[in-house]
Amino acid sequence: MLQEIRERAQGWVAWAIVILITIPFAFWGIDSYFGGGAESVVATVNGTEITERAFNQNVNRTRIQLRDRLGDAYDPALFDDQRIREQVFERMIRETLLLAESEAMGLRTSDQAIRAAILSEPAFQQDGAFSNAQYERVLQLQGLTPAAYEASLRSELLVTQLPRAIRETAFATDALAKRSASLVHQERRVSYVSVPSASFEDAVEPPTDAAIAAYYDEHPNQFATSEQVRISYLLLDADELSAPAQGIDEASLREQYQLRLEEFTAPEEREVRHILLTVAADADQSVLDETRERLQAIQQRIRGGEPFAEVATEVSEDPGSASQGGDLGWVARGTLDPAFEQAVFALEPETLSEPVRSRFGYHLVEVLDVRGGEPQPFEAVKDELIADLGSGGAESVFFEQAEQLATLTYESPDSLIPAAEALGLEVRLSEWIDRSGGEGVFANPRVVAAAFSEEVLELGNNSALLEPDPDALQALVLRVAEHHEPSVKPLDEVRDEIVTVLKAQQKAEAAQDSAEAIVAEVEAGQALAEAAQGFEVVEAGEVDRSAPGRPLEVTQLAFSLPRPAAGDDLSVGSTSASDSGDAFVVVVSEVNDGDPNQIDEAELEAETGMLTRSLASADVDAVLAAMQARAKIERKPLVTDEPF
Repeated sequence: MLQEIRERAQGWVAWAIVILITIPFAFWGIDSYFGGGAESVVATVNGTEITERAFNQNVNRTRIQLRDRLGDAYDPALFDDQRIREQVFERMIRETLLLAESEAMGLRTSDQAIRAAILSEPAFQQDGAFSNAQYERVLQLQGLTPAAYEASLRSELLVTQLPRAIRETAFATDALAKRSASLVHQERRVSYVSVPSASFEDAVEPPTDAAIAAYYDEHPNQFATSEQVRISYLLLDADELSAPAQGIDEASLREQYQLRLEEFTAPEEREVRHILLTVAADADQSVLDETRERLQAIQQRIRGGEPFAEVATEVSEDPGSASQGGDLGWVARGTLDPAFEQAVFALEPETLSEPVRSRFGYHLVEVLDVRGGEPQPFEAVKDELIADLGSGGAESVFFEQAEQLATLTYESPDSLIPAAEALGLEVRLSEWIDRSGGEGVFANPRVVAAAFSEEVLELGNNSALLEPDPDALQALVLRVAEHHEPSVKPLDEVRDEIVTVLKAQQKAEAAQDSAEAIVAEVEAGQALAEAAQGFEVVEAGEVDRSAPGRPLEVTQLAFSLPRPAAGDDLSVGSTSASDSGDAFVVVVSEVNDGDPNQIDEAELEAETGMLTRSLASADVDAVLAAMQARAKIERKPLVTDEPF
């Protein structure tokens, strides 16, 4: 039912956007929506400006895409906000370069490519096929016209042409694939020692006040509190609205019944059998006449008492049904050759047709039975009609109140109370949320974006009408009730935390110094067991890159050390674990490459594909790096407390 409401509504948010756009035009003019004033710029690429608005829109779009792709698994805490902003920033610079370079090279996006992209986009499809109505509706929800969207799509496709062409030139030779596969299957004889940072607890000196203050000054982000807001909001929900069923009279119900009669009527189906004599599409008249005469003779045999099924099995030239006595089963309209279908649905049951000409040849048709085609009785669907009329009334109430909500909150931009009183809604108050969002309606990135937008956060106005849940018929307007600016916690509040960090650093440094001393002694010729007295030596034996049971840092170092030279030489090195502060000493005494002749063809083929993709990406990166080196790019610093 909800889907039907949404389809009939053609997108209430699109309708609401039209209402809200017409009002600013009246007061401020069209320039307020199409860049009438100067915009802040975050970067300039060869003279082309990347505006702060476009950047913030792309950041928000990236968050929305992450949420849509991950669904219930989406957790904002897993995605560093600053990193997302930096990645989007660099991507926009690259795309600006690529667009200019592609246009300079004379590359173009064809109309056919635009059409194919639109037709294949799932968002524009209904029941697996492109729907122009759905296309226009989705664009309306995004505030776009088809012309604007297609122009943007043309640029997006153009940006992909050059990288795609570069990637298609990449290849990996068989020799390279075999060499790579042998390295993947390489085994190394490994020994290692773990040097725990906890062993140096007694060597730790209490950090000085100067060291504590210096760490505090050098790491302000570590002690920063995020910007937060509490939101006042009005939520209009169609599920909470109702239209009294008592007001629906019998006449209204019968009128709806007549209007929806086709919906309550099962499609007519007919059980059919036939005999076919095939005729070529380009057959001359003499062949047609001769075939028709043959079929009339067959008709006479059946009318003379011969069983239809036996005759069909003997003479029918339809390979699909002849062995079944000509039986086609139950058929519905729209599934048959038009001429054949017309004859089938014109015949009375248990009546043999005259010869029927179709594109396959001449048929004799017999209808055995008919089902469907009759509407359900009024009484059988009366309850459904009452329910639908009631929900339709709730839908009408929703749209009417949504229009009032949009208008009232626009006319009183500094308060939600007039709209709440007029519509009988409760002004709700959220918990504190930051830019990563919260729960319920505040899990939607679009709602969070509105809460932190310049219009709402800085100017103190109500938001525009929002759709908080794409799967429900809801309308939301919000404003900021309270605002906490981002700040850095006082030093006294985080002093103990800093002391703990500095002590851990001292222990990690002591462990690393000890590991490096062990490395020096092994390189000087001492055995690992002697050099590492006091620490346990682990003889791991021959290991491959994926063998479990040892620290990841040990494996990474073991396979990054150079091969030992001939003789008794060893390859040795040290590393540390960033989380624990422990250090490791690793010794490699032997390296054995995998035998490419023992690797099956499927794995070699997969390795070739992986290498080709890696080389292709490296080629594209190299071209982009060269473009950036030649380009004049001016970047402004990105900060995390910008509104998005």
